Amino acid sequence: MSHVFSVAPSIIPTVPRAMTTASRQRVDSRELLQGEREVIIQHGDQEYRLRHTQNDKLILTK
Repeated sequence: MSHVFSVAPSIIPTVPRAMTTASRQRVDSRELLQGEREVIIQHGDQEYRLRHTQNDKLILTK
C-alpha cells in the first residue's frame, strides 16, 4: 500500500536539537515510510515515489 504525503513545514516532525546539523533537519526514514516499502510524496503539483529496496537502499523517483 502506498501513502501520499504532502510535505509542508507544519507537518515535519520535531527533531531533537542533537539531531540537527547546521540549518538542516534529520528525519528517520522509518517515520516517512511508517512500516511500508513505498510512499508517494506530493511536492507542489508533482508526485515523487520513495521506495525502500530489498538491498536496504532508498530510491526517490519522479
